[in-house]
Amino acid sequence: MYRAHFGLDEPPFRITPNTGFFFDGGRRGPTLEALLFAVQHDEGITKLSGEVGSGKTMLCRMLLSRLPAEVDTIYLANPTLGPDDLLRLVAAELSIDAPSDNPGVRLIEIQKDLVARFAAGRRVVALVDEAHAMPAASLEQIRLLSNLETDEHKLLQIVLFGQPELDELLKRSSMRQLRDRITQHFRLAPLSPGEVGEYLRFRLRTAGHRGPDLFARSAVRLLARASGGLSRRINVLADKALLSAYSQGADQVRRQHVAEAIRDSEYPLPGRDGSLPALAGGVSLAVLAVAGWLFAGYPSAPRTILAEESPPAPAAMPRPSERSPRAEAPLDPAPPASEPHPAPPVATLPAPPTPVVSIEAETMAAVAQAPAPATEPPPAPPESVAPNRPEAAPGQPEPTTSDGAPLPLRLGPLALPLQADTARWVAETPADHWFIQLRTVDGARAEDIDRFVAQLDDTIDREQLRIYVRDLGWGARVGIIFGDFARRDAAMRAMAALPAGLRSDGIYPRQVKGLR
Repeated sequence: MYRAHFGLDEPPFRITPNTGFFFDGGRRGPTLEALLFAVQHDEGITKLSGEVGSGKTMLCRMLLSRLPAEVDTIYLANPTLGPDDLLRLVAAELSIDAPSDNPGVRLIEIQKDLVARFAAGRRVVALVDEAHAMPAASLEQIRLLSNLETDEHKLLQIVLFGQPELDELLKRSSMRQLRDRITQHFRLAPLSPGEVGEYLRFRLRTAGHRGPDLFARSAVRLLARASGGLSRRINVLADKALLSAYSQGADQVRRQHVAEAIRDSEYPLPGRDGSLPALAGGVSLAVLAVAGWLFAGYPSAPRTILAEESPPAPAAMPRPSERSPRAEAPLDPAPPASEPHPAPPVATLPAPPTPVVSIEAETMAAVAQAPAPATEPPPAPPESVAPNRPEAAPGQPEPTTSDGAPLPLRLGPLALPLQADTARWVAETPADHWFIQLRTVDGARAEDIDRFVAQLDDTIDREQLRIYVRDLGWGARVGIIFGDFARRDAAMRAMAALPAGLRSDGIYPRQVKGLR
């Protein structure tokens, strides 16, 4: 909708990975080169971990596109596969006809095929995405596959991609054999504030923009803080900010446009309560954009920039920055300490401590400066939408988190009953019991949690649903969990019986001790 207005040939901030938009700053380029070197010259397993939305899938796609022609690839993207299904998928990816249902026979057939490929001068690389959510038995099968070798060389190179939970999983004593086979560790850190500006310029110029920067410096600073340097969040907020600027007829994205994008998104903010004041009239960015489109028609060329602060035009494409990237607050469970630095050229990418930055005052000022829409605005949204603490019903104790602290947001009518007994259940249930993690949302809003609960399949036993809430300081983390199982295999069987739509979202089993 805004492409012609800003002189763009294609959308610059899609969240689906497009290798043509790969940004090699923020040490992404060196990391890709190190991954390429590792899978072609190293004999062990390679692991890359990073937060949700940090760009792991983009790196995986770039690795696939950069491997030499003599390398065959296996891409494993379904983390819920059991060990037998995993072998079937590997055989299918290699076009192996293995009719036997005996996993041992199938493994032998896979080994024969790998030996034949090696003799023909070909190598095979397996890329395992979402490895943190794989069952322990499937990870053990990965280890067994890594054992396939000739007298001198490995027959299968394996790269594991996962969230920081993968690092925690590999710390278990039961994972020692797999952990010892991992010879290269990489950590993909978020972009620093300076790198966020380079990232925005690179994406816009790749999409066809020519001329001075579209994002004012103050807008970049606010966007960098709100996104935490995570590329997926940057894309979402930048797209919404462009939409806001277009709807108001502006030729440059300013701070107030980013503030509107933040308010319109569901991402947490590093302020006191994670909230932003409501937009004037409660008008969403989509409505404003449609109104702008109707009144402006299709602008055929970008207009002259009304510079807010005379931003300099970059002379060339951005290069990888050497500044230290800014890390996001860790997810539950907390990520491990930074990996030790191996010898070059394959380098570990540790994440520095997270700086505590407040944007509340700047954001509120930006929102206050945002112009009202030309049309009559609808009534403001009710105050109950704001993520304030819930009020206890008369005669009832105030709701608390699993560690006894007051809830950092007001849960809705569907979610609150599911949270009411969670603290007692966590305290009384044996620590080695298991449950299924259905969803984890940081900075959630009450209506979003209620919507997720309402949309769950009717076949799910809602008596087994629970919700826990944790205060992260800058916002709330809400987890929706299911069941209580004495053994992991019981949890896995229950997980396999859940609706396919839920299983495809990356649900996984956890132990109760992880909530304490």
